Amino acid sequence: MDQPAPIPPRPRLRDRLTVPVLASGGILMAVMQTVVVPLLPDLPRLTGASAATVSWTVTATLLSGAVLTPVLGRAGDMYGKRRVLTAALALMTVGSVMCALSSDIGVLIAARALQGAAASVVPLSISILRDELPPERRGSAVALMSSTVGIGAALGLPLAALVVQYADWHTMFWLTSALGALGVAATWWAVPESPLREPGRFDVAGALGLAAGLVCLLLGVSQGGTWGWGSARVLALFLGAVVVLALWCRQQLRTARPLVDLRLVTRPRVGLSHVAALLTGFAFYANSLVTAQLVQAPKATGYGLGLSIVATGLCLLPGGVTMLLFSPLSARISAARGPRITLALGAAVIACGYALRIADSRDLWMIILGATVVATGTTLAYSALPTLILRAVPAAQTASANGVNVLMRTIGQAVSSAAVAAVLVHHSSPLGGVPVPTLHGYLLAFALAGTVALAACAAALSIPGDGPARGTRRHRGAPRGTRDEALEGA
Repeated sequence: MDQPAPIPPRPRLRDRLTVPVLASGGILMAVMQTVVVPLLPDLPRLTGASAATVSWTVTATLLSGAVLTPVLGRAGDMYGKRRVLTAALALMTVGSVMCALSSDIGVLIAARALQGAAASVVPLSISILRDELPPERRGSAVALMSSTVGIGAALGLPLAALVVQYADWHTMFWLTSALGALGVAATWWAVPESPLREPGRFDVAGALGLAAGLVCLLLGVSQGGTWGWGSARVLALFLGAVVVLALWCRQQLRTARPLVDLRLVTRPRVGLSHVAALLTGFAFYANSLVTAQLVQAPKATGYGLGLSIVATGLCLLPGGVTMLLFSPLSARISAARGPRITLALGAAVIACGYALRIADSRDLWMIILGATVVATGTTLAYSALPTLILRAVPAAQTASANGVNVLMRTIGQAVSSAAVAAVLVHHSSPLGGVPVPTLHGYLLAFALAGTVALAACAAALSIPGDGPARGTRRHRGAPRGTRDEALEGA
């Protein structure tokens, strides 16, 4: 591959704004994914659709995000990361405008599917940070970028709840549309285009095969509780996922320029990082799911606090603030001990958070403390995962490799949602003629998530040799993106 030409010096203001602009894009993406949650109970009345149909406003975003994240990551490696990142933010903004203009459930579902493209914002941004920042700034910037998912989710829920409670629900989407348009403009202005490219023809067959396999898998997981895990539809989806993904793997191994380099995935440093991402995604997502339901449960249950959706969002807000504050610490731990240790420590902290939840889930302050400890562990783990990937793959494949890592987190979250729902449904008792989860069911969900967090810790410790980052400075005149290639494991 030809060496890229050196990039001319850029204005200092733009250099300073690159990291804040990318981080704000990640936060906005997470906010956009979260804002529809407070609307779900009222959407059947507002749209005239059934509750099952309304749930697709969440499912559509999950499915499209899972499919598009590795696809857009690969496109970024081939055609330019800033270009693809800007397109993803633009699709997200268009989807928000569609939601603001319509109350038709079909339009809303299609718009939410468009917004799923924004799931690729974090892996693309992390790849840009690797190409553009010197080693001494890269670790903290990547840690912050990884934490934006939790920060945005913690901010999005109370924000959306306030808007829904005190204004027309379309106002929320007009607000996110304006923020999205600002994000697109800021990204185009402040973020440089990476000089690194992975040449070749885009693997269309691989993209279609992966899309079909993931849709079958995630649709079966997300709808299993509604349709029945033993129903013909769910079993057919799982069988289809196995067949399609098996054929897809065969096609990827035979393609000269595959969408996902499976030979790279089989390397222990990469493969075990993906396993840890899946398990961490499972453990992290259970925290938000269970906490929101627990504090909103009626006081008549004996354990519920009967809080409003606004108060529920405020309970999760300290976790988001903690993620913002702890991201620099996670970068320092990775620099001193290596990201493998940071990942293992983060998973262990998540498990400790769930131990607190099991010890006391009746007092509000203990609930907030336990949820915040889980968020702290998530910060450590999520900041370490992209650093592990960056050290283990060639620079020209960082966006696609991080896209696969984010995909594994998404699959973990989908499985977590299904598992937690199954546990709570199985452990329910009638209250006023309506089945309500018991406290024992919530404690079992915490125990399950804590056990998965310990499994993530074990997977992290199994990742082969990893040490502190060696911060060799780039030689003067060397092109961006080529510094420290040997040290990064490319």
